[in-house]
Amino acid sequence: MVEEGAIFYTTSDTETIVKLIAKSNRGNIIDKVIDAIFQIQGGYSLVMLAQNVLIGVRDPHGIRQLVIGKLKNSYVLASETCSLDIIGAKFVREVENGEVVYIDNNELKSVKPFPERKARPCVFEYIYFSRPDSLLNGKTAYEYRKNLGIELAKETHEDADVVVPVPDSGNAAAIGYSKHVGIDFDLGLIRNHYVGRTFIEPSQKIRSLGVKLKLNANQSSIKNKKIILIDDSLVRGTTCYKIVKMLYDAGAKEVHVRIASPEIKYPDFYGVDTPTKKELLAANKTVDEICKYISAKSLKFLSVDGMYKAIGFDKRNDAYPQLTDHYFTGDYPIKPIDKLGDNKITQLSLLSVTSNN
Repeated sequence: MVEEGAIFYTTSDTETIVKLIAKSNRGNIIDKVIDAIFQIQGGYSLVMLAQNVLIGVRDPHGIRQLVIGKLKNSYVLASETCSLDIIGAKFVREVENGEVVYIDNNELKSVKPFPERKARPCVFEYIYFSRPDSLLNGKTAYEYRKNLGIELAKETHEDADVVVPVPDSGNAAAIGYSKHVGIDFDLGLIRNHYVGRTFIEPSQKIRSLGVKLKLNANQSSIKNKKIILIDDSLVRGTTCYKIVKMLYDAGAKEVHVRIASPEIKYPDFYGVDTPTKKELLAANKTVDEICKYISAKSLKFLSVDGMYKAIGFDKRNDAYPQLTDHYFTGDYPIKPIDKLGDNKITQLSLLSVTSNN
């Protein structure tokens, strides 16, 4: 597009879509949007306003979320149902994978320009990204996360005095774990809610400071106790290391780390800022090596099958959709074809994808 004269003012991939729409020779705005999305691949949900028409688009695999609500006589588009709750709108339905919806004069219309295929929603919406009170496939994310904790307890339980979540990401899974094994749930870590997510901070120095600002040990709940520490995922491991150390410094007798998802071995390319393969701890170390690195007494992850069971999908049954689970399996719905190097995907896969295209 640059070679054809396009001038980009940002580093946002969304600007590419805007320019594709602008340069389309199609007759009306809906056709221009369809023309544009046929030229891109990946995970996306788009909402745009043009010429008094509200337009929503969800990618052909349904990787990213998009929902429709209604407020009095007006339709609302949002990425999560909790947004509808905030403004008092009623949830109508999810935008289907590969669907283009548009609202013209308060009338909802739909076009499905892509060939029909099974949806593959992002598994991390269930594990972490979605707000706990948002609906996914008819249930709240909170319910799914409790189920993940239950499956984690079935697979990995260690006798202990107390189950402690990493707040707030591990709360629901820890509740599920605690109820299943009959061990008390307690807030051994207190969170300051006025700092952001540490795993997406731009530098290690800022991430490390963020952990100290974000969490503090609750000594009355953990001193001289054997602890099961629950979190939703483990990415670089630096945050987990600092939390384990914090608990030991506060007097914990033992810290057993349990992660309510499988090991993250592969980076994401569908709109989420996750690290390169080189930075992903589980891509470069065994579970025993990670356990030693974070200084825990033991470390165990939920299995891929256990994750699917908790969410209610069966990966082996064609009647159920497969989730976009590449973080754990390396099975990308749309494989990256850019020359990203070994840090992101193996050179062999790059050569294979390039030759296939």
